[in-house]
Amino acid sequence: MKIVGLTGGIGSGKTTVSRMFEALGVPVYNSDKRAKELMVTSKKLRVQIIDLLGEEAYKNGQLQRNFIAERVFALPELLQKLNALVHPAVKEDFKQWASQQDFPYVIQEAAILIENGSHEAFDKMILVTAPLEERIARILKRDSSSREAILERMQHQWEDSKKAQFADFVIENLELTKTQEKVAAIHAELLEL
Repeated sequence: MKIVGLTGGIGSGKTTVSRMFEALGVPVYNSDKRAKELMVTSKKLRVQIIDLLGEEAYKNGQLQRNFIAERVFALPELLQKLNALVHPAVKEDFKQWASQQDFPYVIQEAAILIENGSHEAFDKMILVTAPLEERIARILKRDSSSREAILERMQHQWEDSKKAQFADFVIENLELTKTQEKVAAIHAELLEL
């Protein structure tokens, strides 16, 4: 079974593209979603996060995402420390999940697969892109973030042009019909590997 990475900057439409692959029957692992789940369900990870960020990271057993985001995106070294806790837990969870799948390939969707060097572990890498202003508009519509907060988060991700050097496939996600055509073409190619 081939392991395919799917990445792209915040607001690029990774999840939209993932859903298109899922509609074709491809098993897709959403790293960001699983990370949030593991941050709640893993006792070990929970203790580590409280040690790093304080009791305020959880309230009534619930992960306080806004509190965590405000802290880590303001202090890059804190973000690195949090990632050093969460990424190994997600990596192990993904391995276990992938071993249970029965398909010619699986996709792991994550925002920073290339930035953190994880791309080297994949057989193929798909990059989802969209123009900056389109990405910002999507996030403003989806979240209650400010433009400044979005730009601050984007600073922790590489530019698409830099990421494209490591991608086997690039999907510009602007028009859904064209995106679906590109997904179908990549899917056919991946099935032939």
